[in-house]
Amino acid sequence: MRFGTLRRLFRSEAASGIVLMLVSALALVLANSPMAGIYDLLLSLRGSVRIGSFGIEKPLLLWINDGLMAIFFLLVGLEIKRELLAGQLSDRRRAILPAAAAIGGMVVPALIYLALTWRVPGAAAGWAIPSATDIAFSLGVMALLGNRVPSELKVFLTALAIIDDLGAIVIIAIFYTDELSWLSLELAGAAVAVLVVMNLAGIRKLVWYALVGLLLWVFVLKSGVHATLAGVALALAIPFETKSGEGSPLTRVEHDLAPWVAFGILPVFGFANAGLSFAGLSLSSVLEPVPLAIAAGLFFGKQIGVFATVTLVVRVGWAELPANTGWAALYGTSILTGIGFTMSLFIGTLAFGYSDAESAMRLGVLVGSTLSAIVGAAVLGLLPQARQRR
Repeated sequence: MRFGTLRRLFRSEAASGIVLMLVSALALVLANSPMAGIYDLLLSLRGSVRIGSFGIEKPLLLWINDGLMAIFFLLVGLEIKRELLAGQLSDRRRAILPAAAAIGGMVVPALIYLALTWRVPGAAAGWAIPSATDIAFSLGVMALLGNRVPSELKVFLTALAIIDDLGAIVIIAIFYTDELSWLSLELAGAAVAVLVVMNLAGIRKLVWYALVGLLLWVFVLKSGVHATLAGVALALAIPFETKSGEGSPLTRVEHDLAPWVAFGILPVFGFANAGLSFAGLSLSSVLEPVPLAIAAGLFFGKQIGVFATVTLVVRVGWAELPANTGWAALYGTSILTGIGFTMSLFIGTLAFGYSDAESAMRLGVLVGSTLSAIVGAAVLGLLPQARQRR
């Protein structure tokens, strides 16, 4: 099997995950230091872009979450499209295992969350928070284990996380949409139609896709649908096919964007969203319904959902375990999928906005993701068969 593309993606995401860990730790330190006021003030600074009477004005935090994260989702969309057309996910037999694992890893955490919060008014909105996997963070933890982890297991986790991102995109589009502006939606639909026509007409100059994509982002932002979905729509329109003597436009954009997202956008997002103040929090705070449900969903739900689904699919003969990988190694990887961090925080801000429930949400994400990282790394690091691999 040829896994070159996914291996390159692993190296990029793994390095990004390590940077993300450091930046997020810095945010936590600042939020609990005498500089907490400066940290909060920085994120609340307002910026605007205006053309005549039309304008967009947001605090810095929302420029990051609505603007920069649209570029992140553009890259996610490009990765998904490439893998579906020419990567591991284009082979149905090879795609079954990570696809099934991703589905199980989304369903079980959501059920655990709902089971623990069904009596809490308004808490149901957060059901998707523990369903997400942070591809950069989880691969970053795996990278710290070095050659003790089989490369096939890294490829499996990468494919699972990509499918998990696709699930998150669908969830955001369906369940986390505000009151709609039909005029803006119609304009967004027109922009998508233009992108499709450009693709079918064989237009390959990326500047035109960028210009239409920018208009699409504005229309989607104003429509009530989350603006990050504009990035996914743009990604799906960028041509993948190559012409004689030319490279793939999709691959070129993905290659150019990857380092900016990995070492710029994701760390900025982590810095802006990981700054949880521990003031007024205690051990009992973790046992409150919302943070407990999120933490339990990430730590227990993810590993149960992923491992049980993989076991079922392999036992019935629909797929095989990744080469050079045993059940114990796969279980350790299942635990790592509980590192929700970036995606969980992102969905959490959509579910609860910037209300009083935000701190509880962040606490649950941090606890669940940290437990998953520590225990998952410990399980993988103690496996003799993992140490014997190159």
